[in-house]
Amino acid sequence: MNVSAPAPTPTSRALAWCLHLLVVGLLVLVAARAVTDGRTPTATIVAVAVACGLVYAAGPLLPRVRLVRRVVAWWLTAVGAVWLALLALSPEAVWVAFPLYFLQLHLLSRRAGLAAVTATAVAAVAGFAAHTGSFGPAMVIGPTLGAAVAVAVVWGYQALYRESERRRRLIEALTATRADLARAQHTAGVLAERERLAREIHDTLAQGLSSIQLLLRAAERALPERPGTAAGHVVAARRAAVDSLAEARRFVAALTPPALEGTTLADALERLCATARVRHRITARFHLAGTPVPLPTAHEVALLRVAQSALANTVRHAHAGTAEITLSHLGDHVALDVVDDGTGFDPDALPPPDPEAGGFGLAAMRARLDALGGTLSIESAPGHGTALAARLPLVPPTEPEAHP
Repeated sequence: MNVSAPAPTPTSRALAWCLHLLVVGLLVLVAARAVTDGRTPTATIVAVAVACGLVYAAGPLLPRVRLVRRVVAWWLTAVGAVWLALLALSPEAVWVAFPLYFLQLHLLSRRAGLAAVTATAVAAVAGFAAHTGSFGPAMVIGPTLGAAVAVAVVWGYQALYRESERRRRLIEALTATRADLARAQHTAGVLAERERLAREIHDTLAQGLSSIQLLLRAAERALPERPGTAAGHVVAARRAAVDSLAEARRFVAALTPPALEGTTLADALERLCATARVRHRITARFHLAGTPVPLPTAHEVALLRVAQSALANTVRHAHAGTAEITLSHLGDHVALDVVDDGTGFDPDALPPPDPEAGGFGLAAMRARLDALGGTLSIESAPGHGTALAARLPLVPPTEPEAHP
């Protein structure tokens, strides 16, 4: 019944109805005792009891009385005044003080409610003593004990209500946080999958289409004087298209690349160099250093994709005559080096990636290696070729070092 509280719950509504019935029942009891005992003036007592019930009923029935604190105070004053008049006529009216305690404590502030309860208890003791013509401890104990019980019950209920409200707000905050976390995880998953597909498309489909374009351009230049050479380029382009199609089907399903199926990373890199020698005018050679050890599939895929992307850049942009790919097993690390004798470039003056011109290769390489705790370094200068070095630890990185 606190005016500052939200809409009442079923429990608070039930308590309010119990309080209403208690007040009505006690007023009926006062009127009935006046009638049965033949107490004078009977009609006046009954009329005042009815008036007290009507004034009390105005509170629950009128919304303004329940919502405005100043109106609540005036209503309680009116109820108290009618009750005092009834107490002056009948000693049984002292029983009505008990529900009045609860009413005052619920509707007034803590300090004002305690003062009102004290005043009501004093009035009850004084009124009953005036009717009996005597004064003793028993007269004080009853109203005082009732007031103490009312204060303990109401304040305890308010404390429980505040605690339940605090827990409700915490639960709502937790629910909202869980919803935000679920949305964040969903967004992170979408972004991670999008990044994976972007890297795979760049390292497979984009490189395959670029290779097909170069082969068809070479076939176009060979026609019509060298039809045999042109046919060889077309056959190589068709094979590149078949390989790209297989790669696309594999990375959509997040499976191992075809080049690593049933073989080792060294053999896949050897075949990569052989394919580059056949399809393009470049001498690509593979070297293996150190004692080979089994690598995690994620490491093999990352190093293979880095080698594919680096060799594709060498063919497409560097115009190199030779390219050397070296896979080195260095104990707790594995290294991949790609060196060419092409035109080179300035690593600090690279243009930003562009959907039309490309330029996503180095960013994709770094993203792959960063995800596994590795590093990528590039040494190049205009006219002096390019050396690319990728390093991956064989021991999984610790939690603070791991990258999302």
